[in-house]
Amino acid sequence: MLLEGTVLRGRTFDPVEARVVVEDGCIETIEEDTARSNDIILPAFVNAHTHIGDSIAKEAGEGLTLEELVAPPNGLKHRLLRDADRNELIEAMRLTLQFMEQTATAAFIEFREGGVEGVDALAEALEGTDIDATVLGRGSVAAMQASDGFGASGANDGDFSRERNATARENKLFGIHAGEVDSSDINPALDLEPDFLVHMVHAKKLHLERVADSEIPVVVCPRSNAATNVGLPPIENLTDITSVALGTDNVMLNSPSMFREMAFTEQIADVSSREVLAMATIRSADIAGLNCGLVEEGRDARLLVLDGDSPNLAGVQDPVRAVVRRANVGDVKEVIYGSW
Repeated sequence: MLLEGTVLRGRTFDPVEARVVVEDGCIETIEEDTARSNDIILPAFVNAHTHIGDSIAKEAGEGLTLEELVAPPNGLKHRLLRDADRNELIEAMRLTLQFMEQTATAAFIEFREGGVEGVDALAEALEGTDIDATVLGRGSVAAMQASDGFGASGANDGDFSRERNATARENKLFGIHAGEVDSSDINPALDLEPDFLVHMVHAKKLHLERVADSEIPVVVCPRSNAATNVGLPPIENLTDITSVALGTDNVMLNSPSMFREMAFTEQIADVSSREVLAMATIRSADIAGLNCGLVEEGRDARLLVLDGDSPNLAGVQDPVRAVVRRANVGDVKEVIYGSW
């Protein structure tokens, strides 16, 4: 396969006119030369935090607090998940996965409710799709063993040391929500030495110092935080001290569109377009341990081709800025999913 256009190359997403040669699902070479196409070629997105099961409850719970919406065990989403017919749940997740493919998400990290049954339901929804999921089970060590790791709700919800120790023994991922509503659960979360933290909206100086010392990555979900009115994460401070990735969080609150998440992040945070694009690609891929997220030789060819001649993108002067601030699903020309 040969792709040609403006390539956002490497970790700095330097725009170069080039041809990308793909063989056996991998990027074989990148040949810089005058391009005969205005297409923009970049890594497909990796969504670092989702709750796909919430697809059965899109836009439910208007006016409820975050605790009333999502707190286990009796938040609205958990009640709806318990009451959901399994086939309806799988179909709702499948439709969300189709939307994620349409909006150029190549992979995602899922906090999967419902124990082993929830993990199995997502696996069934994924059948026939090209999107790759790093699934972190919830609710039990058994759910972790049936998946790629464990996704903890928050240190104030219980003692997750058993699950943390189990993931460490099995060399699986352990992620945990922290600092979403207030700062009280951040230190206990950090004490668990997780592989990554999610949210950190209410991180204070002490917490930031601990994150800097430990170099634990942080996933931020600013649209979700704005929707639940808990505040916005200190993205500038976090990017100064650790690797920061981008997620869309609950499907009940937001569409899982990385285009929208990037544009919103650019608006509310004093960080560069290149940093935001990295948050939506290589930073997330690094957390999941995936070999995608960059256009460089040897990477899996999980790539997005945008139509540089679309009415929205024609004539752009800064392709990186245009991808982050302007591009949307209507500009997607092709998504290449490589091989896994």
